[in-house]
Amino acid sequence: MLAESISSLAPLVKELGARGIVVNTIAPCAIETDFGGGVVRDDSKTNAHIAGATALGRVGLPDDVGGAVAALLLEGTHWINGQRIEVSGGMML
Repeated sequence: MLAESISSLAPLVKELGARGIVVNTIAPCAIETDFGGGVVRDDSKTNAHIAGATALGRVGLPDDVGGAVAALLLEGTHWINGQRIEVSGGMML
């Protein structure tokens, strides 16, 4: 999956880079949302299991992902290009 996400970026990075447009992808881990029927958010056992696998000791929240996206939009980040940015709280380290 990782190799696919990076290799699928390459054509876009090359094509759009010539026009000064950067292309990156955000790769969140388990986030407390409706995705998957809301199991990460609503099932305490699943939530605790995933929280135990992160360095920060909790599952991700939508604002955690939003913060990463917002950071990529800041001035001075135009040199970050063609990257898969994991937003996982240090999961599985």
